[in-house]
Amino acid sequence: QLVESGGGLVQAGDSLRLSCSASGPTFLDYNMGWFRQAPGKEREFVAAIDWSGTNDQYEPSVKGRFFISRDNVEYMVYLQMNSLKAEDTAIYYCAGDLNWGRIIYGLNEFWGQGAQVTVSS
Repeated sequence: QLVESGGGLVQAGDSLRLSCSASGPTFLDYNMGWFRQAPGKEREFVAAIDWSGTNDQYEPSVKGRFFISRDNVEYMVYLQMNSLKAEDTAIYYCAGDLNWGRIIYGLNEFWGQGAQVTVSS
């Protein structure tokens, strides 16, 4: 089970950190990712981190502004979002899968319920 938290309403240029709490020791085997869905748009990949925390990948529009990390002791995944823009407004979803390729293409085994992030310009 994945549960997101930390969403909210911020101003453009602000920072926000999303958290994703995972249950169960199998978390250690899973690659984890963040996705988002803006109103009227399809869900898109944002960032992913492998099971060890060694490798990560970002969607080009967020690279250098967003940073994904994980805590394999606390079973948590984080998305630090800096220099937020109005176009970052979306529902953000945490997701997990055993297969790295499936993570990138959004074919994840597990999904959270989503957290709303609204950036006002």
